[in-house]
Amino acid sequence: MSRFALFLVLLVQSLLAASATAHEMRPAYLEMQETRADEFSILWKVPARGDLRLGIYVRLPKTCVPNAEPLRSIEANAYTERWVTVCKGGLKGAAIGVDGLASTMTDALARIQYQDGSIEVSRLTPDAADFVVAGAQSTMEVAWTYFLLGVDHILSGLDHLLFVFVLILLIPNPWMLAKTITAFTVAHSITLAGASLGYFSLPQRPVEAVIALSIAFVARELIKQRPGERRLSESYPWVVAFAFGLLHGFGFAGALKETGLPQSDVPIALLTFNFGVEMGQLLFVTAVLACIWAVKKRVSVNATPAKLFAGFAIGTMSMVWLIERLSSFTSGP
Repeated sequence: MSRFALFLVLLVQSLLAASATAHEMRPAYLEMQETRADEFSILWKVPARGDLRLGIYVRLPKTCVPNAEPLRSIEANAYTERWVTVCKGGLKGAAIGVDGLASTMTDALARIQYQDGSIEVSRLTPDAADFVVAGAQSTMEVAWTYFLLGVDHILSGLDHLLFVFVLILLIPNPWMLAKTITAFTVAHSITLAGASLGYFSLPQRPVEAVIALSIAFVARELIKQRPGERRLSESYPWVVAFAFGLLHGFGFAGALKETGLPQSDVPIALLTFNFGVEMGQLLFVTAVLACIWAVKKRVSVNATPAKLFAGFAIGTMSMVWLIERLSSFTSGP
């Protein structure tokens, strides 16, 4: 096996290893809406699977005293708590955090809406599980938070990245690859926008299952690739990418909606989240192409064995995902 083939094998192994410890795709969500002076209606939403919830807990300032015990429920793969609290002196300058976040690989999005209509949005991560309330934010600051959420979502979404990775291996022509990635981008932008704005929707679980099937399809095309033969995925790869991109867009929309995003935030969140997704995808494609180019410059190329390995390994992983996602249909609401 050539060094280039070995490089591809190691790259695929790295991606598959990362998928085993992949980031929980849905962030936790904290919404605080000021209903009267210093009084806040609170929604705390945590990812759950069946009756099991993620072990993270919101920590409000000590000046915040709840009026009653929270109302708790588990539905749509999320554990929720709702309650009303009074925060004497308001929230400005106080710290809000999420306990237990540091021991997970998920994020939390906190959104505060004040009585005067101003909004503050903060993203909490395992490395920065607290933030100090500013009292209000500019539109650019809110947009930046959603942009980072989009970048993080695509770079931690191994299923989406593996689909793009197989396209890179499948299409040797740079111009055709550029058209194909563009078609994929346009397609998932269309359904991300339409689903987020409420024009159309699909159930999230079947969408995630079909996304796994889309990866299996392109992996199979990679395995069946033969010199002199032109399969559909080689003759018109942009058509295949566009068709499956529509489904991937529903997956992105589901991730955005599962933050519990209020309708008033949809336009700015949609735009900047999508920019973040595109930037993350561009970073990934650039990094993979740069690595392949660097290796090709140094060694002779015989990539066929590595492409076969990639096709079988990624196809197998996608079928494992498919089985897991199909089994979730009967694992609860």
